[in-house]
Amino acid sequence: MLGSLGKLIERQIKKAQAEGQLQGLEGEGKPLPDRSGEAQSDPAIAAGHRIMAQAGVLPEEFEIRKKLDAARKDYAQLTDPDARKVAMARIAELEMRYNMARDARRAFMR
Repeated sequence: MLGSLGKLIERQIKKAQAEGQLQGLEGEGKPLPDRSGEAQSDPAIAAGHRIMAQAGVLPEEFEIRKKLDAARKDYAQLTDPDARKVAMARIAELEMRYNMARDARRAFMR
């Protein structure tokens, strides 16, 4: 049955292409965003994170992760060696704090 479903989907995609419905879409021609960091291996943990987010009490590691990603982007744009050293020290500090917060959450949820 899955095979016939796959064929149906394929026919629908080909029909939409022939009718031009798949042209001019937002993001067309651009690579898909990297969302590998959002992947969850355990649906129960993912559900728990969504509940915490709705309650406004996400674990500290999520906020640190945002700061770490921003610091890495800033570092990539720097050309001054002294500024790069300062930025690298900030990245190292954030990575350490992120790993500690992540490990603490994992230990708590066991």
